[in-house]
Amino acid sequence: MITRRQVFSLSGLFILGLILVTCSVNPNEDDIQKLQSEKVLTIWWNRGYYPEQEEALKKVVAEWEQKTENKVELLFFSEDDILQAAIDALEVDKAPDILFSERAEFTLIPQWAREGKLVDVSDVIKPLKKTYDNTAFESTYLYNEVESEYSNYTVPIMQQSIHIHYWFDLIREAGLGEEIPENWDEFWLFWQKAQEVLRQKGQENIYALGLPMSINSTDTYIIFKQILEANNLQIVDKQGQLQIDKPAVRQKIIEILDWYTSFYKNGYVPPKAVKWSNSDNNTSFLNRKTLMTINPSMSIPGSQQEDEEIYLNQMRTIEFPNNPNEAATTYLVSVKQPVIFTSSPNPELAKNFLSYLVKPDNLGPYIKGAKGRYFPIMPKLWKDPFWSNTKDPHISVASQQFTESQTRLLHNSINPAYSQIDSENIWGKAMAKVLIEGLSPTAATDQAIKRIKKIFAQSKT
Repeated sequence: MITRRQVFSLSGLFILGLILVTCSVNPNEDDIQKLQSEKVLTIWWNRGYYPEQEEALKKVVAEWEQKTENKVELLFFSEDDILQAAIDALEVDKAPDILFSERAEFTLIPQWAREGKLVDVSDVIKPLKKTYDNTAFESTYLYNEVESEYSNYTVPIMQQSIHIHYWFDLIREAGLGEEIPENWDEFWLFWQKAQEVLRQKGQENIYALGLPMSINSTDTYIIFKQILEANNLQIVDKQGQLQIDKPAVRQKIIEILDWYTSFYKNGYVPPKAVKWSNSDNNTSFLNRKTLMTINPSMSIPGSQQEDEEIYLNQMRTIEFPNNPNEAATTYLVSVKQPVIFTSSPNPELAKNFLSYLVKPDNLGPYIKGAKGRYFPIMPKLWKDPFWSNTKDPHISVASQQFTESQTRLLHNSINPAYSQIDSENIWGKAMAKVLIEGLSPTAATDQAIKRIKKIFAQSKT
């Protein structure tokens, strides 16, 4: 992992090296012309969970370098560091040519687009419109307040949604059969019953549900928003207008917050869930401390692919139950998107590289390198048997969520203010008010609504 200080130090050393070279030799005219025309494309990229993903990207970079005779400086950052590195770089006018963060699309990208900090990539995106699915193409369409218009400001490469994993072997041990209830209330009661049965059998440290309830975890608000979606509750409408002033919406938030936190209060969620980071619900589940967990990617089964006994026989991935009104689930989808900054040194070169990356033959191996953690956004790529192999009890199920169920984008793409709600983890803070500070769900909801209204008011000024 390369720190921000190392990035700027490396850049400084690179520039100093060029100065020393040009001062220490007496180049001929051809050499001078070559040096002046040579450009280095700087790419800052979110480090992959698996080596195969990074190797696939390096392969694309190397091929593009060879085809175009351009050079690339590819730097990998951790998921936790890359956004802050980008923020710091923008402040000192040292932005990379291309930035890809796995969290940016629901935190900073809508705001950057609004502030006019992103390059319009319509010339990259529009020729691909028939190649992308509708959700992916829609995700690129963001508002630029400086230009007073909507346009395409991102280049989609893959997508993620929310998945449920459980220990199949523990459910069999509990003697509860192999069928998981599909109706909402029966579904949640099933896990509570399984905890009680297993504890009676001597597993005193097992918990039914691995539900994040921490202000330190982005999983907390992503999962909670899926619960809001299941209850047909929209914080903003399709035009991005806030709905929480409506009494019925406020009351529904109170009820859902009370319902969600009650699992913790009643002992069905591990006590440390109020302090979890993003990886802790994964760890708790993989240590068999929870029977079921919800996760906004497929990283949990992906981490076990090398152990066939666990991956194929002990663990399962399932779709969400039907909504409380018995309708089928609509899954919230997050589309992963590299961007080019308006302050990037080589925007046209960056467009050229991204156009090359998103060719199906290049993009397909990169997505597969994530081992099912992320999924295609191009119908052509779904034809790869990797995604539909029914012998895989995880990837094939998750693929059905994307290809057979309804999906919609997170509201962050509709109104940038929603990104600030997520950045502050308003829903995680509301849970903390209830579970740590002892406030009622009503009081915690009213505090959350007050802050949300302030965020939206400030976004209009």
